[in-house]
Amino acid sequence: VQLQASGGGLVQSGGSLRLSCTASGFTLDHRAIGWFRQAPGKVREWISCISSIDSTTAYEDSVKGRFTISRDYARNTVYLQMNTLKPEDTGVYSCAQDRVLYRDCKVPDWSAFGPGTLVTVSS
Repeated sequence: VQLQASGGGLVQSGGSLRLSCTASGFTLDHRAIGWFRQAPGKVREWISCISSIDSTTAYEDSVKGRFTISRDYARNTVYLQMNTLKPEDTGVYSCAQDRVLYRDCKVPDWSAFGPGTLVTVSS
């Protein structure tokens, strides 16, 4: 079981991209979904989460006010809208789901990471 991230690409500093997280054969509706970033030479870091309970959201400090996570239940997709991109946002972005159903974003146990999508922000 893997989640598939897509929508990456090359963008200039200050630009925008929207990433999509999808699943084939199972629903994302009942689990918290997280987005992660792995910059070149660095470990993967968590950047955002949307809960399964009431769609409350959480963000890592460096992306607050610039990134927005959302769900589209009809499309079984979680999006990450990224605005005002900076060169330090460059990395491979992947998504994952909480192993446990019906939880919020406070203490998730992430699983089902997919290969990710590359975002490159040029200065």
